Amino acid sequence: MIPSKSALAGPAILFCPADRPDRYRKALERADSVIVDLEDAVTPEQKQAARDHLREWCEDPRNHSILTTDPVRFIVRVNSPSSDFFVDDMETLRSTPVRAVMLPKTESPEDVDRLIAELPEVAVVALCESAAGVARSLDIARHPAVVAMMWGAEDLLASIGGLSSRLPDGRYRDVARAARGTVLLHAAACGKASIDSIYTNYSDTVGLAEEARDASGSGFTLKACIHPTQCEIVREAYAPTPEEIRYARELLAAVNESRGAASFRGTMVDDPLIRHAENVLRRTRTL
Repeated sequence: MIPSKSALAGPAILFCPADRPDRYRKALERADSVIVDLEDAVTPEQKQAARDHLREWCEDPRNHSILTTDPVRFIVRVNSPSSDFFVDDMETLRSTPVRAVMLPKTESPEDVDRLIAELPEVAVVALCESAAGVARSLDIARHPAVVAMMWGAEDLLASIGGLSSRLPDGRYRDVARAARGTVLLHAAACGKASIDSIYTNYSDTVGLAEEARDASGSGFTLKACIHPTQCEIVREAYAPTPEEIRYARELLAAVNESRGAASFRGTMVDDPLIRHAENVLRRTRTL
C-alpha cells in the first residue's frame, strides 16, 4: 500500500547526500523528514558508491524501524528517468525496504508511471523543476502514486534560459513566484502535500525565516532544507506565535457563543476566517 499524504512528517525536510551514510541518522535527528539524495548531491563518479552505501544502510537491522514504522520520513531522491543512472537506481531500491521516492525533473504523469513500473508500492514526491513540469503539475498531482509535490527554482530558470531565480535583494523573480504558486495550488487541489523549494544561502538565517514564514502562511506543508541548522529555523517559522494561538482560540470561542453572525475584535467573522483559526490550532497539535 502506498503511504498517504498524512504520513509526511514536517515541516522541516532535509536533503542529505547519499554518499555520506554517516550523516543519514544525524539528518533524521535534526529534521522531521530526510531526502537521501542520489542525484545532484552525488557526482557521476560516486553514484555507484552512493547506491552501495544506501543499500548497506537499509540492510542494517538497526535502521529497519525507521524504514518500516515511519516510511515517509526517509525519502530517496533518485536520478531522473531520462538519465543514464535511473536503471541502476531502480535496481538498488528494489532490494531495499525504502517506501518513498522523490522523482526529480518530473514533467508528466508518464514519468511517474515509469517509476511505479519499477517500484510499484512506493509513495512518490514529484519534483517539478522545468517549464514543462510546472505546466503539467496538475496532471502530475492527480496521479494516485503521488503523495507530495515540490518545485525547484534554479533548474526551472535554467530550463527557460534564465540566469537566476532571485533578484539581487534575495526575492524570487516573478516567474519563479508564478511557478511556486502554481505547484502549491495544484498540490492542494488534489489533496497532496506541498514542499517549498530550498533556500540556498544557509548563512542568511533572517532571509530563510522570512521565506519559511511565507511558505507557512501560503499553505506549504513542508520547507526543504540543505543544512541541518536550517531545520529549527523552519520549525520556528511554521509554529504559530502565542498571539496567533490566542487570537484563534478567542475567535472560535466567539463563534461558538454566537447564535448567528459573529463579530470579533471589530470584524465580522465568516467561514474563511473560521478555517484560518482552525488551521492555526491544528498546527499547535502537529508541529
